Amino acid sequence: MGLRGPRCLIRGLWPASLAGRTALVLILGLMLVQGLGLTIHAFDRVELQRTSEAREASMRLFNLWRALVVAPHERRAAILADVDLPSTVVATLDPVSTMPAGLPPVPLPLAQLFRIDGPGGAPLPPRRFRPAEIQAGGLDPDSFAVSLRFPDQGWLNLTFHMPRPRPWHSDTFLIAFIAMSVAAGLMIWWGVRRLTRPVADLAAAAERLGRDVNAPALPESGPAEVATAAAAFNTMAANIRRFVADRTQMLAAISHDLRTPITRLRLRAEFLDDDEQRAKMLADLAEMEAMIASTLAFARDDAANEPATLVDLATLARTVLDEAADANPELAPAIVFEGPERLVLRLRPVALKRALSNLVGNALKYGDAARMTLEQREDGVVMLLDDDGPGIAESAQQQVFQPFHRIEGSRNRETGGTGLGLTIARSILRAHGGEVTLHNREKPGSCPCGLRVVIRLPG
Repeated sequence: MGLRGPRCLIRGLWPASLAGRTALVLILGLMLVQGLGLTIHAFDRVELQRTSEAREASMRLFNLWRALVVAPHERRAAILADVDLPSTVVATLDPVSTMPAGLPPVPLPLAQLFRIDGPGGAPLPPRRFRPAEIQAGGLDPDSFAVSLRFPDQGWLNLTFHMPRPRPWHSDTFLIAFIAMSVAAGLMIWWGVRRLTRPVADLAAAAERLGRDVNAPALPESGPAEVATAAAAFNTMAANIRRFVADRTQMLAAISHDLRTPITRLRLRAEFLDDDEQRAKMLADLAEMEAMIASTLAFARDDAANEPATLVDLATLARTVLDEAADANPELAPAIVFEGPERLVLRLRPVALKRALSNLVGNALKYGDAARMTLEQREDGVVMLLDDDGPGIAESAQQQVFQPFHRIEGSRNRETGGTGLGLTIARSILRAHGGEVTLHNREKPGSCPCGLRVVIRLPG
């Protein structure tokens, strides 16, 4: 449980898109590199500053010693009082050395920095400037003491306190870090968006192809990998269009070839003496023709060829319900519409009207009611179509969308239909970028009380 919270937080902050993830990784990496670079620069600046301060202090103290050693004893206090020394140095004139006994040697870094008893020490000054005696010892890692005895009398006691390094003590460090990170982040985001745009275009083209097999081809331009992927996608789309065209042509040919023997059988049936057998045979032939026409209409998929225009979906739905009420006057009270007065969308009106008519017809045929509700939601448009029938078992709610699948066992066209109504409706709605699903309506503590058809369309 303890790790679940941070993991959920990380998943929530982790972008969902490829561009967002790539940009985030690059920006974090760049900030890390910038932080390390600025850290190295800060410590280098501190080292340079320490060296500069040590050299300045050494130069001032040497000048002080040179001024004091040549001056008369009674003038040395006045000279020391007039000297401007660094805040890190304390100098006093005393008759004896104030060096505490038992001090360790000066730390090697400070000894090298101030050239005190270090390898390659500073060259000796002229004899007249040399102290009679030198005592030195370390007080702590950042300070030491030096006592110099004058040739005549007295001592110059010095204490050095090196300032603690402050690599982050800079007014411009944070501003520079933020400015560089923001500028680099904007450039990274722009570059990543440019580089990942072909992937988004490919996904959009695949979605358009799923809705419309005749969607325009992708431009085969850009980097070599992008152009190759676009060419492969266009080839795939062309193969799909060719397959659909061949299937439609084949079914059209079969339909045309079947009409001729059906016509001959119809003529022969007219010469039958038995009226009952003649009526049955003519009914079977009529059913065959209806099935062939429905199959051919489904195979041609006219919805993909109809241009999309701005359509008032509310008016279209009311028109479908009014026509259904005119065709079924006994069920008119159970045909109801609820929704806004106007809801304009870009649709294929003829195809969508056919889909809604199929769904409303099924609701009236098997449920004796068609109550439609139209809603505008954040994720698109939702249409609910309820009936009062027995519903459909959950195991069969997907199968009924398969071609020629009918739950009703009769093969009579008047009762069972051809089994293509729901298939055609789903095909048309998917061509619009939508979807249709079936759900049984249930009352609390009761059995199913009808079927609900949920139609979703993009807003």
